[in-house]
Amino acid sequence: MNLAGVSTRFFTGLGSSFLPFADAASAELPMGRLLRLSLFQVTVGIATVLLNGTLNRVMIVELGTPAWLVALMIAIPLLVAPFRALIGHKSDNHKSMLGWRRVPYIWFGSLLQFGGLAIMPFALLLLSRPDTFTVGLIAGAVAFLLTGLGMHTTQTAGLALATDLAPEDTRPRVVALMFVMLLVGMMMAAFIMGSLLADFSATRLVAIVQGAAMFTMALNIIALWKQEARRPSTTRPERPTPKFSVVWREFTAEARNARLLAAIGCGTAAFSMQDVLLEPFGGEILGMSVGATTVLTGLWAFGMLLSFAYAARRLSAGADPLRLAGFGAVVGMLAFAMLLFAVPLDASELVFAGSLTIGIGSGLFSVGTLTSIMAIAGSGQHKGSGLALGAWGAVQATSAGLAILAGGLIRDGVSALALADQIGHTLAYRATGYGTVYLIEIVLLLVTMIVLGPLVGGQQVDTATSQPRFGLTEFPT
Repeated sequence: MNLAGVSTRFFTGLGSSFLPFADAASAELPMGRLLRLSLFQVTVGIATVLLNGTLNRVMIVELGTPAWLVALMIAIPLLVAPFRALIGHKSDNHKSMLGWRRVPYIWFGSLLQFGGLAIMPFALLLLSRPDTFTVGLIAGAVAFLLTGLGMHTTQTAGLALATDLAPEDTRPRVVALMFVMLLVGMMMAAFIMGSLLADFSATRLVAIVQGAAMFTMALNIIALWKQEARRPSTTRPERPTPKFSVVWREFTAEARNARLLAAIGCGTAAFSMQDVLLEPFGGEILGMSVGATTVLTGLWAFGMLLSFAYAARRLSAGADPLRLAGFGAVVGMLAFAMLLFAVPLDASELVFAGSLTIGIGSGLFSVGTLTSIMAIAGSGQHKGSGLALGAWGAVQATSAGLAILAGGLIRDGVSALALADQIGHTLAYRATGYGTVYLIEIVLLLVTMIVLGPLVGGQQVDTATSQPRFGLTEFPT
């Protein structure tokens, strides 16, 4: 049986019947083949839910791991993420007699994801026992690093392959579809894992995480099968290739980039600081189950989808992308205010609403800033969506990693002081640590709006005419 043919016919029928973005298909890249390729984004979504959602809550609440240590582990793969631009550059200029540029990176990225997820549950169980804590710490760090490296490598090379296969006129919508599939994968993973972990046990945790590892490998093989044609002439070892440092310098020479990159870093830190804390907050402070808190990640992803649809409508109407990003910051402040009031009101509904609203605000901010920085990159002598990918991705990922680590440290430190009655009897509750983080995030979003202010309207991007069909070209999610 022809695996590629059968799966392509299945996804063609699925895409034409149920999915938007039907105009992303083309003669060179039919809808069935495009949807099959997008399966690698589903596996990235599964790993993201595990790393940033389900496992951090399990480690902090069920296994009793300190929040700063959980934050450090989650930050490890995020701090490696700035090298995604280098990975993309290397795959652009890969030298091989086999004639493949993207396949080797997607394949080895898949292997790294599989390896990290396969050993991860055992590492976490060792981490929860005092006599095996050191071994568990080392194994857990390796598992998170392997999974994170695999995610970034697979996603970077996969998006590049989608860009290679799609004609230029459909390329923005193809990559936009890839981003939407990532969010769909995250929502599916969050709701399915939430239901499976409703009754938590160590055995069930091992089964779910290792099942995700097998599922990841199977989907990536289906996604990769017969997608990239072999062209030995384009990968011959003796051909000259440009240096990454030269390509990077071209982008960083742009005049307005420093302030915009500072705003991106500050805003990303504001939206990311609670990543490791939201699910433990629901479980530890409000008594929500593992299944209920895992749903929070699905609501966040759904909020991102809503923001994507709204951004498409506004940008297609000619809206200023940085004004849209500022609106996302305002929405984010409202979301963190909901989390602050959830404890005194004892209202878990506010946590669900806050998670959804964080997704909406974060999505608007990401879309707005990326659209603007890509317009700046294309306004000079170079046409640099790839350069924008590197700058945006490096600042965004580094800021997210540092913010997640800082969030865990602040939560642990403030909670310890509060419980020791060092900051007053009124604040002597465990929730004080979480509330401090949410307050800092609101302040960071205010700073972000101050930094963005002078840029709004300073460079009009005619999105209504230059991009009538909105798509996030090479969105580095």
